[in-house]
Amino acid sequence: MNAGKGRLTYKQLCAFFIPLGFSASLTSITHVIINGTLSRGENAAFIIACYAVAFALFGIIERPIIVFRQTCSALVKDMQSFKVLSVFMVIPMAVILSFCLLMVYTSFGGWVYMNLFNADPNMVETISDAFAIILFVIIFSGIRGIYQGVIINHLETKWLTIMVVVRLLIMFAAAYLFVYFDYITSATGSVLFLLGMLIECVISVWKGQTILKADYQEQVTKLRKREIANFYLPLAFYFVIQTVLIPVIYVFLSKTHNIEMGIASFALAFSITQMLLSFFMYTHQLVLQLYEVNKEKVVRFIVFLSLIPTLALAVLCYTPAGLWFMGEVMGADEELAMTTIAVLKFFMIKTLVFPWVDFLNGFLMLHRKTKRMAAAQIVNLITVIVTVSLLVTYFPGLNGINGSIAASLGELAGLVTVLIIVYKMTAKKKRKLSQTA
Repeated sequence: MNAGKGRLTYKQLCAFFIPLGFSASLTSITHVIINGTLSRGENAAFIIACYAVAFALFGIIERPIIVFRQTCSALVKDMQSFKVLSVFMVIPMAVILSFCLLMVYTSFGGWVYMNLFNADPNMVETISDAFAIILFVIIFSGIRGIYQGVIINHLETKWLTIMVVVRLLIMFAAAYLFVYFDYITSATGSVLFLLGMLIECVISVWKGQTILKADYQEQVTKLRKREIANFYLPLAFYFVIQTVLIPVIYVFLSKTHNIEMGIASFALAFSITQMLLSFFMYTHQLVLQLYEVNKEKVVRFIVFLSLIPTLALAVLCYTPAGLWFMGEVMGADEELAMTTIAVLKFFMIKTLVFPWVDFLNGFLMLHRKTKRMAAAQIVNLITVIVTVSLLVTYFPGLNGINGSIAASLGELAGLVTVLIIVYKMTAKKKRKLSQTA
């Protein structure tokens, strides 16, 4: 670690965090490149719809693999622990890949596409072809994640931005070639995504191995598989629940007065909110890597960061910039733009709360209490379900607003829960210290 004990500057905090934020934000351009390519194909709507179903399923399945980035950055301290974690990762990866192959080579896949994703029977084969390619992303995603954990541990976060930029440039070049040779199918989207992940994986392995050989001793601590499981499994469960939250809201929004407008305005508002929050998805890493160096400066830095997405959203909601952005950038007509802005106003609660939820989750990761993170996420899910069901029953005319209120209150309930957990943990630790003193 480059920062000495207590000698942490805001310049170092920015140098660590800003590249992480940029890498998360830039990654979203991946899907712009893919969708932009698929939209140039014959029968573009069909091609995009089939790829979207394959990607939606992949997004749920990949969640337990993405978690290895946080697991590595929290648990790996030497070569021995890195090797133990690498071996452990093979187990969930093998289980997930086996499930994916079952989806591709049996009728079970078709049943899932039609019954869980409402796909038409004529879409099944195309979706399966796209999914058969995209499932290999899981392998490269896992390897990338575990090496990125090493890179983050060493505070070399600028490499995450570099690798995403290289990934996007190569994907853009490949997309141009697909369009030039007029070879555009749903599987084209999967190939582009796989290529991007492969590039990022190769750079991650190269840089991660360089750090491991230069700075990691053979053994400092003895990491056991049981320790990894106790940390990893609740964290994976946490992220899977997070993935389920929004589809749950969509199910309830189908019961509003204006179903199309309700779902469209919520979807648009949610995508804008996530775009603003994507820069702050790594707040937990500030805690994992730098909290014990200088607690006060890290907290002050988070206070400043937490206000940025809410201020940006306030500009969109309460100034003429909002209507301009909706029309010119998002391509929404006037009715959809006005409705979406109304939905966005309630998402301001979520943008204010989320950075602090992620910060406190980082505190729980630091102390290896991921089971309590999962408990807070369950509270979030229950709050969302209860709130949106009540709102849709008694105020169906609010349409998409019901979704943003539920999502924001769920996030707030999660924050309150995790605050209580952290407070009790801290109080217990203080009592133990006073007893031993």
